[in-house]
Amino acid sequence: MAKAIFTTKVDPTYDDLPEFRYHYPQTYRRAVEATIGDWVIYYEPRRTTGDLSSRGGRQVYFATARVTAVQPDPTLPGHFYAFVEDFLEFPRVVPFKEGDLYYESALRRSDGGTSKGAFGRAVRPISDNE
Repeated sequence: MAKAIFTTKVDPTYDDLPEFRYHYPQTYRRAVEATIGDWVIYYEPRRTTGDLSSRGGRQVYFATARVTAVQPDPTLPGHFYAFVEDFLEFPRVVPFKEGDLYYESALRRSDGGTSKGAFGRAVRPISDNE
């Protein structure tokens, strides 16, 4: 089992319903399957839709859930659903960083800046400590 961050937009391109399921492409299959039985944290990015010019997302961690199963999407080849239970919104959202503190160490470059490449991954494994 492994913990991870699942990125979902306000108006997602994928068929996400964070309280029940997370929809994703084959690229993330192995990482998502590793989370079965464990917890994930949902992250809302800056983009609110799939449109590259969209803005307004809060860039925050907003909820957690436990992944219970993964199944292929029966209507879209190469895509899958992760089903979740025990969805819980945080009492307050948590920004991805506060001052110099990054809550995901993989998002911090060695020079202290933010790693845009790491942010580009919709599913990111995290350690138990994080």
